[in-house]
Amino acid sequence: MVIAFIVLGASLLALTLFLFIGQDNIHEIINEKKHKLKSRSLIDYDIYIMTRKEKLIYILIASIIIYIIAFIFYRSHIISSVLIPFSFLYPKIKTKEIIDKRKNELNLQFKEAIYALASSLSAGKSIEVAFKDSLKDIKVLYPDPDTYIVEEFRYIIRRLDMNETIEEVLSDFAARAHLEDVNNFVDAIVACKRTGGNVVEIIKNTSNVITDKIHIKHDIEVLLAEKKFEQKLLNIIPIGLILILSCNAKDYMEPVFQTAFGKAMMTISVILLIIAYVMSKKIMDIEV
Repeated sequence: MVIAFIVLGASLLALTLFLFIGQDNIHEIINEKKHKLKSRSLIDYDIYIMTRKEKLIYILIASIIIYIIAFIFYRSHIISSVLIPFSFLYPKIKTKEIIDKRKNELNLQFKEAIYALASSLSAGKSIEVAFKDSLKDIKVLYPDPDTYIVEEFRYIIRRLDMNETIEEVLSDFAARAHLEDVNNFVDAIVACKRTGGNVVEIIKNTSNVITDKIHIKHDIEVLLAEKKFEQKLLNIIPIGLILILSCNAKDYMEPVFQTAFGKAMMTISVILLIIAYVMSKKIMDIEV
């Protein structure tokens, strides 16, 4: 009994750490070498293809968590094992999270990049020369050569040196970035080049708009931080309560685990917990 309590307690602790910390650190460890060894092919920021190793790790993590939660709710190794195949859905969920995180990083880096670009253009340089100068400033902010915006600016400069037009180069970047701010910026630049508008003013205005959006999003994140913490607690508390009751009041919980009605109630509880988790995630996912 004591051993079972220790094992289940450790499992719940692992689940708690997994929910609170997230999988960002796991993802960074898995991809550290991959980023260093990856080819210099262009990134489509709306697409992420996991390696077999990544898929196996995420499926394994999801399988362990599903098995632990199912065992806490049903006290049945058979039911817990039957639910494990649902872990194969997790790589798709994680892929979306990675794509969103990557696009958010690019958006933040893009804001700094157009600041540097506007400074170079204000000095009277052409837009082609301004990209080369702004790359130096970007490297100061992001020393890592694998930073998304550094790679993009290098590629833009390389194509400009091959006498491709700025419109073609930036349009290609926007098509791969799939970001509203980048699309608006590129559309403005293309229209400005064709009509002879004020490029410096357009870039400054775009920079200000993006900065305002990022500040608003940051303020929203600060306001929601406490609620997100409460959401994570509310996701864990029901599991913890069932674990405590099943260990300390075994006779009281026995009908829940042994009868068909009890298992049906547990199934309804699990479904409601999943619905509550999904709804809370959507409510707190506010787009600016």
